[in-house]
Amino acid sequence: MMKSNQTGKRHQSGSDIAMESSFYVVLTLLTLICLFPFVLMITSSFMNENEIARDGFKLIPQTWSTAAYQTLFANPRKLISSYRVTILITAIGTVLGLLIMSMAGYVLNRKDFKYRNGFSFFIYFTTLFSGGLVPTYILYVRYLGLKDSLWAMIFPGLASAWSIFLMRNFLKSIPDSLYESATIDGAGDFRIYWQIFMPLSVPALATVGLFTAIAFWNEWYNAMLYISKDTLVPLQYYLQKMINQTNIQQLLAQGVAIDTTKLPTQSIKMAVAVMATGPVILFYPFVQRYFVSGLTIGAVKG
Repeated sequence: MMKSNQTGKRHQSGSDIAMESSFYVVLTLLTLICLFPFVLMITSSFMNENEIARDGFKLIPQTWSTAAYQTLFANPRKLISSYRVTILITAIGTVLGLLIMSMAGYVLNRKDFKYRNGFSFFIYFTTLFSGGLVPTYILYVRYLGLKDSLWAMIFPGLASAWSIFLMRNFLKSIPDSLYESATIDGAGDFRIYWQIFMPLSVPALATVGLFTAIAFWNEWYNAMLYISKDTLVPLQYYLQKMINQTNIQQLLAQGVAIDTTKLPTQSIKMAVAVMATGPVILFYPFVQRYFVSGLTIGAVKG
């Protein structure tokens, strides 16, 4: 075994070693380029306003300050409540969204469903035109009674035309013989969907689930329209309100000739970005391999 390994090493020429080394160098540089914005975001959130006003954002601050995080954690109950609301709508919305979109993709993939082309057209039509802001608001508030309800932030994101078509394209890669064999054995449509197609669709489900979870995690627009209770405010909307509040304080301080460099108006933006993207960055490595494979298959099979 040792001789075979040594022989394999001897056959590796100098050009091969140089090529492999160059690949590692390029890969390392690309990794550093991708990591640089995140590192700069984290370090800039610990800068004080004087240094930012004088030198701009820097990778290594001269003086470290936690003023931005102190402002964000000034009311920890509201911050924890906003995290709880965001986690809740993300969990519920992602699970329900995966069920709805995977079912839709399964039905649209069925060749014996004669209306699948018509439904595909109507689903695609929603990507071109929407119902409008005013009719949607009237529908949610007056007819569905979703004012100050978590469902007002969940319902709009339960279905995505792109995700439905991705699920349909992925299911095309599954042989029809599996469906035919299950039908001969007496399995119904729901059993075929749940026990056969769902386990085989893990890469596509991970891809769609990641996009859906990120969309719910970044929810703020529907909260701005339908939520007025502080206990139902999601994280992104709460952080946006904190930035607006800091900007207002800066304007008021300028009017009364107060030193505005003590207000973390710039560093708080970076701190908000850290608070908002940190959990997503920590979660992504667990679904990365499923995300890449699912996205590739969905693109190739289109």
